[in-house]
Amino acid sequence: MPDWKEMYLTLMRDTEKAIRILEESQQKCEELYLQDEPPTLVILNDTKKETV
Repeated sequence: MPDWKEMYLTLMRDTEKAIRILEESQQKCEELYLQDEPPTLVILNDTKKETV
């Protein structure tokens, strides 16, 4: 008979590891994004003409 408790605990431990890896990866990407230079903003003129 399978050891259900051990199976459950193994699944939960590995799930926690996967979540931790994903969170660390997200944090690294956020840090890389914040280190980058901000984009240059360009204001475009509104060329639409109102028709009556």
